[in-house]
Amino acid sequence: MAHSPKDVTRLVARDAAQAARMLREVRSATLAGQRTRVAPRPVIEASWGRMRRSGVDPDHDVRAGLLSLDEVERRRRESPLRVVLPVLREGLLSVADVTQHIMVVADADGRVLWREGSPAVLRQADGLGCEPGADWGESVVGTNGVGTPAVTGRPIQVFASEHFVRSFASWTCTGAPITDPRDGRLIGVVDVSGPLETMHPATLAWVDSVAKLAEARLREVHLTSLERLRAVAAPLLARLDGRAVAVDRDGWTAAVAGMPYARRLALPTSLTAGRSCLPVLGPCSVEPLPGGWLIRACDRTTPAHTTRIVLDISHPRRWSVTVSGDTGSWTHELTPRHAELLYLLTLHRSGRTAAALAADMFGDPARTVTVRAEMSRVRRYLGAFLDHRPYRFSETAEVELLAPDDPLDLLPHSIAPAVLRVRAAGPGGGVSLLAPGGGPV
Repeated sequence: MAHSPKDVTRLVARDAAQAARMLREVRSATLAGQRTRVAPRPVIEASWGRMRRSGVDPDHDVRAGLLSLDEVERRRRESPLRVVLPVLREGLLSVADVTQHIMVVADADGRVLWREGSPAVLRQADGLGCEPGADWGESVVGTNGVGTPAVTGRPIQVFASEHFVRSFASWTCTGAPITDPRDGRLIGVVDVSGPLETMHPATLAWVDSVAKLAEARLREVHLTSLERLRAVAAPLLARLDGRAVAVDRDGWTAAVAGMPYARRLALPTSLTAGRSCLPVLGPCSVEPLPGGWLIRACDRTTPAHTTRIVLDISHPRRWSVTVSGDTGSWTHELTPRHAELLYLLTLHRSGRTAAALAADMFGDPARTVTVRAEMSRVRRYLGAFLDHRPYRFSETAEVELLAPDDPLDLLPHSIAPAVLRVRAAGPGGGVSLLAPGGGPV
């Protein structure tokens, strides 16, 4: 009799040993290209597909070299995760130790920075190569509770033989991504791991909740830093004429003068003091402040002529848009949702209505409110280079798309129907992209 993925989850809770046998059969049959009486869970099947395409060996445990102790310490000092370690420890360690689990905290690269919990399980983790400085990225050790949530951007529990590499089949991992509330960027993953028989499906909700508490703590820290910047900037702005704004290093507004308040100002990735040109303010002068910038608009308010816009979604986790014009170039890193939206606009250079984008993103043309809110955020940094009614790149903009060589690797976090159709079509599947000037890519 066939079983659904939900049946497997319930079976793990009821009989871990039987579940492990079933999952072992599923893994063996799937990797052999045979039909199975139990379908792999979609998130696991998608990960296995990535592993097979990237050449990860399912039968041999291949480990990357450990980082040096000095490098681990450097990453710990520089990681925003150090701020939320007390939250993670309070929320996870007391239970993890009692139930024979360990807590693993890794950075955005999948490198293990902290590892605490049951001493007995820590010794087992040593044998699996899960130790400080180890690389637990999905492309290195296969499907797992650290690397796979980093790729998908969602909390995931990996039971036993759902691990792509066979040597991890006695282990179960539950991981959730932690993102920076300032820009939505992945900063790391928190994972609770242990032997299969000690794990419960409810662990997924538990770990995800603690990860969200950690993000809330990061948000509090950010608001406090903005208050400090505001205290410094407000007296300066009071003495200035014209338009000016004080922002932190990520563009979040602390104070404004002579212009409407906006929560955030889009900044180039490599902003420096001196003359610059920003989409919202146009030509401006930039001066450093403690923890941020003082940006003053110059007389000229029209944006510089844009010669090129490059949307780079060729990497599995980091996406960016680069604008080049007669005053230089700037780059803005994209959230997963904005990467999807801008990708869809490269597919449709003639434009997309809010309803059409809602159908592309959610399969529901009625979700226009969500689309308009997100496009409003996109226009904060692409302002003059995006038109609306319908949404489209400016006719004067030359747009280039940098995409993965294999369509199956396109925006792996995305479940947008339009993106899924491109993946399903595969190479040469009839999806037409338009290059600068309207010609085919």
